[in-house]
Amino acid sequence: MGYYDDHYLSRQKQKKNKWFMPFIIGMVLGAFLFAVVLPSLVKNNLLPYQVIIGSNTAESLHSSDGEDNTPSPTSVTNVEVDISTRISEIVAEVSPAVVGVNNIQNQLDFWQQEESGEQGTGSGVIYKIKDDRAFIVTNYHVIQEADQVEVVLSDEEKVEATIVGSDLYTDLAVIEMDASYVDNVIELGNSADVLVGEPAIAIGNPLGMHLSGSVTQGIISGKQRAIPQDFNMDGRADWQAEVIQTDAAINPGNSGGALLNMDGQLIGINSMKIAQSAVEGIGFAIPIDDAIPIIEELEQDGEINRAYLGVEAYSLNDIAQVEWERSLNLPNSVEGGIYIRSVEPMSPADKGGLEAYDVITSLDGEAIEDIVGLRKHLYSEKTIGDNLTITYYRDGEQRETTVALSSLSY
Repeated sequence: MGYYDDHYLSRQKQKKNKWFMPFIIGMVLGAFLFAVVLPSLVKNNLLPYQVIIGSNTAESLHSSDGEDNTPSPTSVTNVEVDISTRISEIVAEVSPAVVGVNNIQNQLDFWQQEESGEQGTGSGVIYKIKDDRAFIVTNYHVIQEADQVEVVLSDEEKVEATIVGSDLYTDLAVIEMDASYVDNVIELGNSADVLVGEPAIAIGNPLGMHLSGSVTQGIISGKQRAIPQDFNMDGRADWQAEVIQTDAAINPGNSGGALLNMDGQLIGINSMKIAQSAVEGIGFAIPIDDAIPIIEELEQDGEINRAYLGVEAYSLNDIAQVEWERSLNLPNSVEGGIYIRSVEPMSPADKGGLEAYDVITSLDGEAIEDIVGLRKHLYSEKTIGDNLTITYYRDGEQRETTVALSSLSY
């Protein structure tokens, strides 16, 4: 049978009543202070801290001694940028100026009859209209060895084009077509003003012409990236391209397409992509500031005329260092340079007295480490007709000669 203690229950009820009523009174008093007193204190700046109610800010930093420490007004501006809308606007405006480029080469069939076939596709950018001709910049490798070039417009119409000129070292080419097919050209930007981290847009024709006018977005990942180029596939760098790096996807067929800033201006010509399974999001573009002088010379002359020395040379690093002293008789003080394999007759080098197995260590007082350094100095810092001072070693003896550079077209 159960046992109930009436006194115990009575004590429990009395204890509950003692805290319940103060709790209710406290809640009512707190609500009153929050609803009535606090706004009045805020309005009269009587609180020693800042209170934000909704979107209104009450500022009061009065010290206890009455000193006025009111801060200077602070302006807060909400900035809203709809990136997707801006990209759509840019694409709508610029896409007609980005075209596909087909490389068509003549082939012989089994019966030795000539027929034409598409050997490659890429992209191009319409940058200029002059008289009745529209000019398009693309990559050298896009039109390389082409017997015929065809431009594919944004509406898929195909128009025959003509190669104006091309350049292996900068991977640039200019083609032209009938301007009656063109409504607008792209606006050129300034690649020197590009900042690492700013948004970038790539437009091109990846994977052939089946995805023409494709758009990818990313950021500028780096500027003045030096990428070695091996043109003859012998495992040695023949040139070093300075490019813009971006993580905007650049796939096969995008070559020659446009890299744009958020003003819709052309800041680079998409040129190559590291095609390795372990590497993603690394694409490169030729800076437009570097491309413009090449484009202009190709328009005018159809080729790039560069300063010419007339030597076949290789980096000392391509041979064992033990041979530096044994075969080339170099002193221990020589740490790098290029050795001459052969000299072309009647070339500037020949006229300057250079011979096979001479080792060039500096040009115009600048140390030269490899063949890329030689070409960079000749092609970037010298022009046809300039004098070039060459410091070299022959049989362990340091010598110097000055030659007058001539021209050689590529």
